[in-house]
Amino acid sequence: MPSTELRTSLASRIQMGYVRELCNLCVSDPNLTGTLYELTSDTQKRVAVNALWVLTHVNLGDAKQLLVKHDDLIDKALAENIESKLRMELQILLTQPFDKETIRPEFIDFCLENMVNQGQPYAIRALCMKLAYEQMAHYPEMLCELRNMLEMLSGEELSPGLMSAWKRTMTLIEKKLKAI
Repeated sequence: MPSTELRTSLASRIQMGYVRELCNLCVSDPNLTGTLYELTSDTQKRVAVNALWVLTHVNLGDAKQLLVKHDDLIDKALAENIESKLRMELQILLTQPFDKETIRPEFIDFCLENMVNQGQPYAIRALCMKLAYEQMAHYPEMLCELRNMLEMLSGEELSPGLMSAWKRTMTLIEKKLKAI
């Protein structure tokens, strides 16, 4: 599918059926994933949001091009000021591996700050909590810091989704610390 045709179709409201169709096309045309990724930076907000929405549904095995965009995606998330785009960028990052050698301290700080920020939507807070764990799991001392921060959150009234992410993350931390 030509880039201009794809951009035009993403400029209006799209349905889940079309998202699935594009995901299937990504399997047969790996370049489509790259084109969709480029469109996440489009100046037209709807195009960028729709491109991200499609990418959140692409199977990571079918989207190897997204793996090479890992650092760029982190840069986008760090600079993002549109909540819906940030949520989807974080969601895509959560599907990617975080290697010990490539951990970025500024992204850990970003995740820690946003998981406790009551001004952030619950989904962003939950994703940041999970991403903080994925990065900090490589270092026992950092896991202890994460656990302490999460324990401070336990006094706050959390939404059911955020509470679920909190419990899951605490379980993962305890399991990882016992294994060490």
